[in-house]
This record gives sequence, structure tokens and C-alpha cells, in this order.
Amino acid sequence: MADIDEGGPPVSDIDAAEQWLDSWVSQVNVQAERGVELARRVAALTGSADGRGGAIRVTVGSSGQVTSLELDDRVHELSGPELAREIMAVMRRAQAVLSAEVTEQVRATVGTDSETGRAVIGSFDTRFPVPDEREGR
Repeated sequence: MADIDEGGPPVSDIDAAEQWLDSWVSQVNVQAERGVELARRVAALTGSADGRGGAIRVTVGSSGQVTSLELDDRVHELSGPELAREIMAVMRRAQAVLSAEVTEQVRATVGTDSETGRAVIGSFDTRFPVPDEREGR
């Protein structure tokens, strides 16, 4: 016979419900902590790429913005439009590197199969797709 709380449902049902709720709250807290850790890690990421045998190097920050552009004297061999195309191609490769780094951090924190993970990866993949290999080479 189940324990009965005066006029209430069996105590074992209440205990099970409380255990389920405690477990659910714990899972939500863990996911929230992982989400915070992912955000912290992504904010610290950069992506870098180079082109023209190292004559052009671009580094982008966590939101894909250029944080560093390095050019050596070999770029003088290029016309203005060629140089611009090369810089843009290297920047897109650096952003694709950033996107791959984000995917690794998602994998390490919230998981690529989680709703948060899919959303973050999708956002970066949409903004920074892998450039065409023929571009800027």
C-alpha cells in the first residue's frame, strides 16, 4: 500500500515528480553553464590565413572583423585591383578558419547535436562559408 499524504496523491508520486523536476533543473543549469562557456571561448577566437606565399596575412576576430592585415613588399608586384582581390580572398579564408574553430568549440562545450550548437554553427557557416578553392590562389 502506498503512503498517502492526507488527501493528496501517494507520496511516492510526489517524490518521483520532485526527483524529475530536480533532474530537469540540473540539466538546464548544466546546459546554461556550457552555453556561457561556449560564448566565452568564441569571444576569444581568431582566424588567420595568408596568401601569395605569405605576402598577405589577415587575422579576423570572433565576429569576423579584420583585426590585422600584414603586407610585405612582394605585394608591389600586383596591380591595385589584383591586390584588393587577393586581400579579400585571404580575409574570406581567415573567416572560414574562424568558423571551423567555432565548430570545434561547439563540439567541446554544448555539442554539435544540441539546438544551441546547431544555431551557432549555422550562423557562422552562413556568414563565413568556405571560399572557392580557386579564389585568390
